[in-house]
Amino acid sequence: MQGPILTPAAVLVLWTMVMLLWMGFTRLPAIAKMGGLAKAKPGGRGQDLEGVLPDQINWKSHNYAHLMEQPTLFYAAVVILAIMGAGQLDVTLAWAYVVIRIVHSIWQATVNRLPVRFTLFLLSSLCLIVLAIRALGATMGHG
Repeated sequence: MQGPILTPAAVLVLWTMVMLLWMGFTRLPAIAKMGGLAKAKPGGRGQDLEGVLPDQINWKSHNYAHLMEQPTLFYAAVVILAIMGAGQLDVTLAWAYVVIRIVHSIWQATVNRLPVRFTLFLLSSLCLIVLAIRALGATMGHG
């Protein structure tokens, strides 16, 4: 049954959408105070708002971008494990990864002190490394 290993991945997808909304609901009012989207330069990108919007507003965008980076490897590992047959340890590690990433998101979007943020990133990365190794192990010898 693949459901138990896929559920944490689905939760992380939904959490990413929560961060997208949080980013929008904080950024758009700040942009409106600067004259709105109509005043934005043609071809402007989110990075153009660095140093323009307050850091606390940009932190949500930074985290949303982070959720487009390393978690893509998490999704791949989870799909491999779902196809090959995930064990309880895999499911536990997947949930640990997702919970830590959600805590990381909240921390980065609100407090954003680096020592805690780095520790959360490191812990989630360790979960992902083990998941990746287990995904490789699950595929070896199958062909």
